[in-house]
Amino acid sequence: MGVQKDIVKFNVGGRVMETTCTTLANAGRNSMFGAMFDDNWNLIQNKESERFIDRNPDCFAVLLDLLRTGELHIPPNIPEKLLYKEALYYGLLDHVRSAKWGPFDGNRLRLSRSLQGQAPGDGTAIRAGPDGGCCVAHGSMVHVYDWMLDEHPPLNLDYQRVNDVGWVDSDNVIIGVSERLGRGDGGIGLFSSHTGELRYKFQVCHENQVKSYTAGALSFSSDYKIFSSCKGRSNEYGVGVWDQVTGKQIDFFYEPLGWSLGDADKLQWLEGSNCLLVATMFPRKDNCYISLLDFREKKMVWCWSDVGAPFAVDEKRVRDAIAMEDTNSICVVNEFEDLGFMDFRSSAATTIRWSSRSRLMKGKMPEEPCYPKLALHGGQLFSSMNDCISVFCGPEWVLTSRLRRSYGGSICDFSIGGDRLFALHSEENVVDIWDTPTPPII
Repeated sequence: MGVQKDIVKFNVGGRVMETTCTTLANAGRNSMFGAMFDDNWNLIQNKESERFIDRNPDCFAVLLDLLRTGELHIPPNIPEKLLYKEALYYGLLDHVRSAKWGPFDGNRLRLSRSLQGQAPGDGTAIRAGPDGGCCVAHGSMVHVYDWMLDEHPPLNLDYQRVNDVGWVDSDNVIIGVSERLGRGDGGIGLFSSHTGELRYKFQVCHENQVKSYTAGALSFSSDYKIFSSCKGRSNEYGVGVWDQVTGKQIDFFYEPLGWSLGDADKLQWLEGSNCLLVATMFPRKDNCYISLLDFREKKMVWCWSDVGAPFAVDEKRVRDAIAMEDTNSICVVNEFEDLGFMDFRSSAATTIRWSSRSRLMKGKMPEEPCYPKLALHGGQLFSSMNDCISVFCGPEWVLTSRLRRSYGGSICDFSIGGDRLFALHSEENVVDIWDTPTPPII
């Protein structure tokens, strides 16, 4: 930066305030204040002695202090939502969010808030948004919340069951729904997260004909591809791939005989391996099928199933799976929250290496238990079981924390994103929001 001691005067709504170039530069290039500097961060001189801004002066003073100190202090006379709207105007929302909660750490999470859902007992999925908001799917409805947890207009899918939902960005969500016989609908649609408007419908072509289909699990890659498990009425069982930009189908991996892809309830794109994890588990199927698909070579490069295994062994009870590229392994969890690991580099018959940590679940089982779910974030492993979420860390995945603070029964799904963890409870459709406190500024 050029002259560090330059004083800048603002007249905001009739109140004159002064600050320095150094403070304004903390706002970053993408803010309104960033436009006041040239490419070398020298202040662009203004002919007027004061720069007039026709906005709320009280909110401006709070945001200016945020740029000075990195801390956010909101006086009681300023409504939080008003401050957030002013921060949006100045391009400082990211600064406000960073001051409200810190970088995600599963061992330091606190319960910041709980939301009461709209349809008790009918929760399907919850997905964290990139900006700290979330969306909740239940039945044929998707409720969308922004990072302030204000609800946008709900997305009504006209009585089509929602199977999965995913965020493209903070403005758009993709929803996969079931086909209704005789209606020729179902499939995947791109919707505005703000208005609920349907912007695009993704089609499946089979033998040069457009087919109706049921869309199951969704996944996304960094090169703008959309993956979905698909189940049609002819032979369109498998995993479809679409270009996120053009909306056109670019590939389809058909389900091999004796295997399960179209019914998959978990997809995960592996950036390092350029493969897609596809997992179908009970109760979607009587058996569990986990595979890695290489779309470049059009083949299944790794697979595991419990078909033929004795009913009593733990493999028969696998309830979720997640790929861990750093250790070249697949982590699975059974109904007792035991963790198991498989090396996906091995092409031979793979067995699960179960963790010595066993039967973490203690106490009485709830009346309506939910199957455990897995998530991986920032080198930490998360597993839900009944009404709590366990956090595992280190090379041996040692249990380090457990999250249990709200009501609403068992956790049917949870999701991590935008430096927050969202947990959806099944019985009362309660959503818990967990975030990490900001570290103290010394």
